[in-house]
Amino acid sequence: MRLFVSVDLDDPDAVADAQAHLPAVGSLRPVDPAGAHVTLKFLGEVDPDRLDALEAALATAVDDAGVDPFHMVVGGFGVFPSLDYISVVWTGVREGGPELTRLHETIERETTALGFDPEDHEFTPHVTLARMDDARGKEAVQRVVREADPTVGGYDVTEVRLTESRLTDDGPVYETVARFPLG
Repeated sequence: MRLFVSVDLDDPDAVADAQAHLPAVGSLRPVDPAGAHVTLKFLGEVDPDRLDALEAALATAVDDAGVDPFHMVVGGFGVFPSLDYISVVWTGVREGGPELTRLHETIERETTALGFDPEDHEFTPHVTLARMDDARGKEAVQRVVREADPTVGGYDVTEVRLTESRLTDDGPVYETVARFPLG
């Protein structure tokens, strides 16, 4: 099972509206707005036999974070790894970042204790909007990222999800495996 831990956005239309700001260049592939989420931890391929221990660890992590339900506001544009070399275009978290970071930190602690690889980069709460395959159209994407500042929306975050990602020819298909309520 290919798994990740996330906070999901429940308004695909708002995500699609933000994607509409992006230029229509051949190297830019928008993600499906229906699957929009903030990844708290990517776990990768997980043996189903490990699922019970993983769910127990995630329940502990969410409890230990001490995060009550909160309001998250998403907006603006950013890129990974840099404006000179764009592989991902994302929208950021304007409100709710400290809560997401606290959840990420406790989830990271519990999952690495189970033997999952630690993150190799700093946690930046974001929602992926598109992936860029090559430099064609880079200047147009750079201009939009610098100049546009959309507010995607506000979301009431009440749970963390463990999600399975099945890769298909039409893109990933997500299915919730487990839910962990906040507070």
